Amino acid sequence: MRALKINFYIVDIGFIVYWIITYFHLIPAELLFPDYENRLLVIWNWSFLPLDALITISGITALALERNGNLLWKNFALMSLCFTMASGLMAIAFWSFQGWFDISWWLPNLYLMLYPLAFLKRFLKPESPAAGTTVV
Repeated sequence: MRALKINFYIVDIGFIVYWIITYFHLIPAELLFPDYENRLLVIWNWSFLPLDALITISGITALALERNGNLLWKNFALMSLCFTMASGLMAIAFWSFQGWFDISWWLPNLYLMLYPLAFLKRFLKPESPAAGTTVV
């Protein structure tokens, strides 16, 4: 659980910082992806905001629920992991189809796409029934 919490904090805080930096145009031009000023690519980039917001909201909610001992945290954690994987996959797929590679943009998105795999198996395996209960 500790590793999951650390990853949630990294991703959730990272997205908040990224979108603030993006909104205020604080990324130096030489670090932007190619054609960043192209109107369609700006729209494409901003199209990730709702998904990234869902990642952050579900991740923070999972952490708060877990801290309070509420078992619903697992549902929110699973949602956050799936949304995170989708966000990274969408960016990597786009740049792959475009034939563009820059390690500074690929690494964070590969992280988003791949780190959830280490935790998803915990949430997708069936839980064993409580002692004394009958499974129908």
